[in-house]
Amino acid sequence: MASRRREHGQGQGGKKGAAGAPEATGSNPTDRGKAGCKRTLLSDAKGIPLSVVLCGAKRHDSKMLSEALDAVVVAVPAPGEQEQRHLLLDRGYDTQACRQLALDEGLLAHIPKKSTAAPPIPAPGDPQRHPPRRWVVEVGHSWFNRFRRIQTRWEKRQDLYLGFVELTACLIIWRKLAPIAPLKKSSG
Repeated sequence: MASRRREHGQGQGGKKGAAGAPEATGSNPTDRGKAGCKRTLLSDAKGIPLSVVLCGAKRHDSKMLSEALDAVVVAVPAPGEQEQRHLLLDRGYDTQACRQLALDEGLLAHIPKKSTAAPPIPAPGDPQRHPPRRWVVEVGHSWFNRFRRIQTRWEKRQDLYLGFVELTACLIIWRKLAPIAPLKKSSG
């Protein structure tokens, strides 16, 4: 007679220490170490997604910057002589490697400094404080979370989940750009 008891690590919610990098999962520190996934989003000034990269839940954001910049699908036209491209990042990206990567890509990085004991973060409203600009990306993440299939990852395989994420990005882009584009009337 077969036993119905589950073995260790065979829980309903997901296996602890799951497949890892090949399946874009990793231990989630906020969910008792179960397998989790993180989306890294690169968007334009209006919040429209340009690239989405998946990784494990515990992977640091600064490690995914080069992959997010490489994953841009549409070729961005070269800037004019007077034009400078900007890259707005949060304090998690305050590393020399991220700043150098932005320079190598020809981008002007806006990264607030991390808080330390010597120079603390200035109070809100202080002219020395870095202005908040990350809300554009947070709007993009909220657009993704409006799709139930994307908000909680149910797929075990990374390629299936990435397919749904990319389909969601296409729907977001279409919804944001369709009202702008003129409709062509058919003749006849």
